[in-house]
Amino acid sequence: MNGVKYSQWRAMLAITKGSFRGIFRSPSAVVFSLGFPLVFILVFGFIGNSSVSVKVGVDRHTDISSGFYQGLSQVKTVKLVADQSAAEMEDDLKKGRIVAILNIIPQPGSDSVLHYQVNIKTSTASDVNKKAILQSVLKEVAARMDAHTYPRPSVATFVSEEIPGRVFKTIDFILPGQLGFALMSAAVFGTAFLFYSLRQTLVLKRFFATPIKRTYIVLAEALSRMIFQLISSVIIIGLGHFAFGFTLVHGWATFAEMLVLSVFGLLVFMGFGFVVSSLAKNESTIPPLANIFTLPQFLLAGTFFPIDSFPSWLQPICKLMPLTYLIDALRKIAFEGLHLWHVGWDIAILTLWGVVVYAVAVKVFRWE
Repeated sequence: MNGVKYSQWRAMLAITKGSFRGIFRSPSAVVFSLGFPLVFILVFGFIGNSSVSVKVGVDRHTDISSGFYQGLSQVKTVKLVADQSAAEMEDDLKKGRIVAILNIIPQPGSDSVLHYQVNIKTSTASDVNKKAILQSVLKEVAARMDAHTYPRPSVATFVSEEIPGRVFKTIDFILPGQLGFALMSAAVFGTAFLFYSLRQTLVLKRFFATPIKRTYIVLAEALSRMIFQLISSVIIIGLGHFAFGFTLVHGWATFAEMLVLSVFGLLVFMGFGFVVSSLAKNESTIPPLANIFTLPQFLLAGTFFPIDSFPSWLQPICKLMPLTYLIDALRKIAFEGLHLWHVGWDIAILTLWGVVVYAVAVKVFRWE
C-alpha cells in the first residue's frame, strides 16, 4: 500500500460510482424505475381532468332546428350524433357505444306554445350512470325552456356560501402510487438481480480479496441505487407538478419531505431484494420470486384504486402491505400538507417491516 492507509470510504465510493454507471447501462432498471411510472402518470394526467361525456344518437326524423334540440346541443356533457344511419345507431345502441337514441317531436299546445315529446330509446347495454345523467340533462333543458316561456316568481330563495378548498385531482392520487411502485420495483428487482449476478460472476469473491469490508460493499450498492431513485423521483414529481398540477402544498418543503420518505421506503424494500437474491436458485427464478412480493402490492396497495373500494374481507390484507403505508404517507404529505412527524404511524409500520425483512435477510443472505 506504499505506506498509505487503506480507505474504506474511498473504496465504497468507487464501487458506488461503478454500480451507478451500471444502472444506467441496464435498460430494464431504467424502464421499471422511470419508464413505466412516467407512462402511467402521462396517461392519467391527460385523462384525469376530462369531464364525463354522454354519447347520444339523434333519430333522423328529429328537427335539429327546434328549440329543444338547440338547447340540448349547448350542453357540453352530451355529445349528439346525427350523422349515422338508423341501422348504425341501432347497432351502436345494442353494443352500448351510445347511451340512447332521441327522437324529439314538436307538438302544438293548447296555449299556443310549442311543446316537445322526447322519445328516449335505451338498451340494457347502456351505462346506467350515463342514463341517469342524460335524464337529468333533458329535465334541465326543459326547465330552462319552461322558465323562459312561463316566467314566474319562485317559492324559494337560495343563498349559497362557498368556502375555499383544495381540489383533489386524479394526478394527486395516481402519482404517489406510481412513485411508491417505482421505488419498490427498483429496490426488489434491482437488488435481487445485482447481488445474484455479483455472486455468479465471482465479483463478490474478488472484493473479498481486497481490504474492503462487506458492510461497505452493501452500503456502496445501496448508495448507488439511492442516488438513481432520487433522480427518478425528482423527474416523476417534477413532471407531475409542472405538467399536470400535482399538488405540493408547501412547495419545496413538501418536495424535500417526499424525497426523504422515498429514500426510507427504498431502503426497506431493498431488504426484500436481498432475500430474493439469496433464495433464487438461478437467474430465471428471480422474477417469479420478486413478483410474489411486488405484484399483490401493485394491485392491492392503493396504487390505482382506494383501498376502501375493495371488498371488506380484502381490506385487512391490503393494510398489511408495506407499500400501502408508503403510498398513504406520500399522499398525506403531498396533498394534505402533513409533515414527516405527522405520518409517524405509517413510518412505524414501514420500520417494523424493515426490521423483520432485514432480520430474515441476515439469516438467508449468501455472499458466495
